[in-house]
Amino acid sequence: MKKRKEVVSVKKEEQEELDEQKDVEVKEDPEVSETEVEDAGEDNLKAELDEMEDKFLRARAEIANMSNRFKNERELLVRYRSQDLGKKLLPAIDNLERAMAIEVDDEQGASLKKGISMVLESLHIALKEEGIEEIPAMGEIFDPNLHQAVQTIPAGEDVPAETIVEVLQKGYKLQDRVLRASMVIVAQ
Repeated sequence: MKKRKEVVSVKKEEQEELDEQKDVEVKEDPEVSETEVEDAGEDNLKAELDEMEDKFLRARAEIANMSNRFKNERELLVRYRSQDLGKKLLPAIDNLERAMAIEVDDEQGASLKKGISMVLESLHIALKEEGIEEIPAMGEIFDPNLHQAVQTIPAGEDVPAETIVEVLQKGYKLQDRVLRASMVIVAQ
């Protein structure tokens, strides 16, 4: 309320200054009629109104832009919320897969391996539910956006060039984002 009174008093002061300027202009040039002075005052007010309207429209556009930008950022946060957790779980999954690769020949080792298999399967299901999936690599054409070549071997008749012949470490992606590229050996 206090600010409104201040604004009104400032406007009154500006109007009084404009009125004084009109009086001075009329006194200095007796050939200028009152209608011309009023027209000049109206033109000034219209110019001020146009300027204020322009500022208002620019501020409104800026607010709309900020709102859209924040909305897009929120959507990205929701879409990729599992990214950090997925990156932290990948080494544990790698270790469980290495444990599964060990051959066992006794009953106790077989039951331990079965338990590890169940844990690994649960982790794969949880990752899939969050949108994290393995990047296909074995036998695929090498794609530097998805795969990291750590070694090359000569291409032969049975293996065409630019084909992945061995996967050293699985790669994973979340939606369209690569969490970790597949480490592969490529035929060249």
